[in-house]
Amino acid sequence: MRKTLLTSLIFLTFCINITAEDDGIIQKYRRNSLVTIMVHHPEDEFGKDIKSAYLEIPTPDKYDNHDVGLKVLEYHWLEPLGLSKAVYGNNLSSREIDRNGTLFENFLNNANFGNYLVAKWYNLSSSNPDSATFNMELIKERGMYDATSFDVETAMRTTRGLATLSDAGEELIEHTFVLINDMTYVTAEQKAEAAKKALSIIGGMADMLFGGSAGRNLASTAAAIADSFTGFKVRNHSYLFQLQWNDSIQAVFYKDYYTETPNPEKIKAFLDNNELFKIKYVAHEYEYDENSVLKGEYDRHELIKINCTRSQDKNIASLQKAYEEFKLKTPIYQVITDEKGKTLGYAVKVGLKEGITEKSKFQVVQHIVDPKTNKSRYKYVATLAPVKGKIWDNRYMAAEEKEKGSELTYTLLKKKSGGEIYPGMLVIEGKYTKVEQ
Repeated sequence: MRKTLLTSLIFLTFCINITAEDDGIIQKYRRNSLVTIMVHHPEDEFGKDIKSAYLEIPTPDKYDNHDVGLKVLEYHWLEPLGLSKAVYGNNLSSREIDRNGTLFENFLNNANFGNYLVAKWYNLSSSNPDSATFNMELIKERGMYDATSFDVETAMRTTRGLATLSDAGEELIEHTFVLINDMTYVTAEQKAEAAKKALSIIGGMADMLFGGSAGRNLASTAAAIADSFTGFKVRNHSYLFQLQWNDSIQAVFYKDYYTETPNPEKIKAFLDNNELFKIKYVAHEYEYDENSVLKGEYDRHELIKINCTRSQDKNIASLQKAYEEFKLKTPIYQVITDEKGKTLGYAVKVGLKEGITEKSKFQVVQHIVDPKTNKSRYKYVATLAPVKGKIWDNRYMAAEEKEKGSELTYTLLKKKSGGEIYPGMLVIEGKYTKVEQ
């Protein structure tokens, strides 16, 4: 029943979104693709508020939006399966985190979620086997392939064609990720209640040891201070998953399922397959900043939205560093020069939202397609580092908060070593093993 409900929900809202813009300029590079999902806790006082705010948060702009319609997992679907919930005063253990990651993986795989990710890549036109077809338009768009690159029947018969299909699988489909955010929260009332309990115990012990009511007075005064705390803080456990895709899976897909003309047998076989297209749990990140303070005055909905957005962004930035395949790639936006033409640095459209600090290091790489094999490779060009005081604060609402660096429109990087750098070359933070030196 649960699998049928989830399947129906996904197909009812199945949609395609293939454009991603930055200041009106379509970024011509191969991004990772991302699905973002949240766990809804209707049992919590602010559960509905978090859900409402989260549904307004767009996919981070450095990823292609690969949503297939499922944005919310209900806690009552997952609680009977053993999902451990983070609550104030009880952090999840590493064992509980690993168990949750496996639980999410099994839940989505049992619902054939990987099929929907693949279906979106190949533009499955409908869920009706009698009329549904696939096509290569989204892969052409995201991979920047020309119109003749993906005649699948021809490609399957030639070495060059197979290399192009393999390249698309490795560079695009294999880099499809799912991020599940399990968000709970801490409120002023929760902190105040904990403080009052702790101080009452301390006060009672003081009275027992020294007599009188000094301890009770201390607890009363301190509790009043605790009641004055304000703010709403999101606790976010983010679980990252990757679509499993390789040459063998790709070969089966093209042979047994792919069709650009109506073929009910192939489409039905694809929809019914529950073994081939799987997602795998690969990494976890936890974010809770008790000391973060917003300067402006916001209504409850906007406050929660800011917290949820920044919390997800922080976890994504950390996951990029923790899991190599999830690393962010972004192009050199502009070479910055002075009036005499001397190079001052290189502009990139990333910043604090992506976790950049003055200690960050970047590789500049050139994306090369071998004309003989049609396969992609990354060639090392240079090493860059941020210029002090020139890191863009591009976090959600940073400009409204007048945060330092929010007046910038890019982060400025300087060359530490390497060769000539041109706009459009890709920047990757840290080391990336697929880069050829």
